[in-house]
Amino acid sequence: MVKLKIPAFLDRRFKIRHKYHTFRQFAPAIGKRAAFGLAFWDRKDELTLQPRGIDKPLIIRPNSSDIDVFWQIFGLKEYGCLGILAGVDLIIDAGANVGYSSVYFLSRFPGCRVIAVEPDGDNFASLQKNLAPYGDRAQALKRGIWSKSAELAIEPALYRDGRDWTRQVRECEDGETGDIRAVTVAELLRQSGRNKLSLLKIDIEGAEAVVFADPSCQQWLTKTEAIAIELHDDSGFGPASDLFHAAIQDQGYQISHSGELTICLRPDLTGG
Repeated sequence: MVKLKIPAFLDRRFKIRHKYHTFRQFAPAIGKRAAFGLAFWDRKDELTLQPRGIDKPLIIRPNSSDIDVFWQIFGLKEYGCLGILAGVDLIIDAGANVGYSSVYFLSRFPGCRVIAVEPDGDNFASLQKNLAPYGDRAQALKRGIWSKSAELAIEPALYRDGRDWTRQVRECEDGETGDIRAVTVAELLRQSGRNKLSLLKIDIEGAEAVVFADPSCQQWLTKTEAIAIELHDDSGFGPASDLFHAAIQDQGYQISHSGELTICLRPDLTGG
């Protein structure tokens, strides 16, 4: 195979055009100064950016999926539709990754408290850094959301593109040492001392099929006012969409979509 060498002046033109495109793409979400810094980021070191409307700067890791998650939340504003919620108190961020969604909620709902759950060690380290400025309003847990108490292992097989935002867990077999402990939504709600959950954000790479296949989910669904969930039907856990919709069918939620999210709201929250 013959490899064609790109002339230097064309290579420079391509890089300049790419930087300009990055600047134009991000400037509305994070401001011109921050977008300029992002456009000229060498992607070798961590970058700190503060999106508009967010109280504190955020860490973006090089060679990771962080920038894609950042764009979904602050560029595409996938959670913007939840702005109609009022009196938001407790939020559980299941599959919090590095905390961008948690920080969005903490900034958007100044009176709320967020419990952010993330099983992957590297993601969790960044999650802690990003949540640290929010003090006791935010709690980071290195656990995995599951349907029951169990030992969980980080799944070594790659899922989808295999990057940081696709980490999966599985329940350990008998005699197997786990990487983390499982935690249920019911446990988190009970430990919080609240009698209701204002918002459950859940993005756990297919394991939602396990959570919503268990009949015990009905106990906490009745106490959950809103859900924002990314459903995965291509994982080894089974048809998550079917199981989720079967679980909530008698809960009276109004269902809509925002990007990759399925949004479920109680009618009294929407005026319906």
